[in-house]
Amino acid sequence: MRIVGYEHQGRVHVAARDGSSLIPLGPVETFWEDPYAAAAAATTVADRVEPSTVDLVPPVKPGARVLCVGLNYTEHVHEGPYDIPEYPTIFGRWTPSLTVGGTPVIVPVDEDGLDWEAELLVAVGKPIHLVDSEQAHGAVFGYAAFNDITARRAQKLTSQWTLGKNADNSGPMSDLATSDEIGDLAGRKVVARVNGEVMQEATTDQMIFDVGQILSYISRTLTLLPGDLVATGTPSGVGYARTPPRLLQPGDVVEVEVEGVGSVSTPVHRAG
Repeated sequence: MRIVGYEHQGRVHVAARDGSSLIPLGPVETFWEDPYAAAAAATTVADRVEPSTVDLVPPVKPGARVLCVGLNYTEHVHEGPYDIPEYPTIFGRWTPSLTVGGTPVIVPVDEDGLDWEAELLVAVGKPIHLVDSEQAHGAVFGYAAFNDITARRAQKLTSQWTLGKNADNSGPMSDLATSDEIGDLAGRKVVARVNGEVMQEATTDQMIFDVGQILSYISRTLTLLPGDLVATGTPSGVGYARTPPRLLQPGDVVEVEVEGVGSVSTPVHRAG
């Protein structure tokens, strides 16, 4: 099942795709109280929503935590250069940075361009607290393709990455594919393309820390809740590490695809 969000009467609602239409599943806050039950109820809903009549948005509740993992592919670590981390490197995004495919991202005025980071995004479906990696992996509700678009100048001015990771509309995500549909994630390709040219290509089994390990590690400090999101890191091939560096410019289109999960495409615009 593919899950999306849409705006209705000033609120975000969740829906399941049904061919060319949407099956409404209720307000986003209600959906994430029990996403498994809400998704299962889709077969009983007769109403349909035409996508052309609504604005699609991420199916993410305002209070969700969006945690991201840096340095989770060995070759990307060496692009830094950094040392292989002993533990997952965690940083945060805010939900207002998230968006959906087709929404333009603006190059901030102090940046020479923006950088792409193709990632697998995980949506939590059950509370995760002090569990092992297998139990944590079993609490995943769904997955999406995610582009952790980065303002590198802002990111590298200080030791903290927060500003560079939260530019407006810099977190595009695909539809959320439920975990029962995806099944085994091993060996799924993670690809970034700029104007159709492949810039990143790796597989999920190349991650230093897998999904279960990441979620289990986080759960030792905070309880992950239904609706929280975790981006699992990007492979090598980012723009700033190329010779010469290559960054996204106005007029470019960047696409991120995770094999079997989804894809998301983002046009790049100029400020103003």
